Amino acid sequence: MIRQLIRIRRKKILIDVSTQKDIFLDGGNACIKNNRKVLANVRRVMAWARRRKIPIISTCEVYPNNNGGSAAGYCIDGTEGQKKIHYTLLSNRTSFPADGSTDLPRDILQRYRQIIFHKRCIDPFDEPRIERLLSEVWADEFVLIGASAEGAVKATVLGLLQRGKKVSVVADAVGAYNRREAKLAFRKMKAKGAKLIETRKLAGVSHLKSAGGNGFKNHQHPAEKTSARAEAEY
Repeated sequence: MIRQLIRIRRKKILIDVSTQKDIFLDGGNACIKNNRKVLANVRRVMAWARRRKIPIISTCEVYPNNNGGSAAGYCIDGTEGQKKIHYTLLSNRTSFPADGSTDLPRDILQRYRQIIFHKRCIDPFDEPRIERLLSEVWADEFVLIGASAEGAVKATVLGLLQRGKKVSVVADAVGAYNRREAKLAFRKMKAKGAKLIETRKLAGVSHLKSAGGNGFKNHQHPAEKTSARAEAEY
């Protein structure tokens, strides 16, 4: 049961969506289009959360490695690309596998600064343990960063709004695969009640250069089916 943490209302909770190497680093198997710019802002938001001791709930896509073959083609369990980027990790953290369970310690948000949930899907509310925590824990505001705008971020935001939560999306700290679809996703989030903000409003001005990364071969996202025109727009 997590009754004890439900009663403690927090001012803010940061939700960090899929900030993983395959999704955010150059050449990752599912790298977003605007990764370098977004990564710089992700880093600033994470630093903001550390300074202010904001609790962080992280969701990570993890797909099974079926003897070297995976339908997803990215964030495969046990691979380097599935790991989170190092500056999105706090030392005081715990993680939970995607196993269909709803079990959680009663005092989880008192014991840990960061809770990492693995999921085998885009929508975190399809995983029972994540659905339970996000539905039952309360805060004055849930702040979201990560990827992708048109996928997991949109699903997370809409799920929170349906459950009566107040949600702010740090739009320039959210990555996307397709600019047109991302704009539509942001528009829908806003129409449903989410507040769209920028990193500088949340964390102040920074002189950090755009973040980057390498160490992977260059791959096209396996699920991406955008036209050449759409790709050129981004």
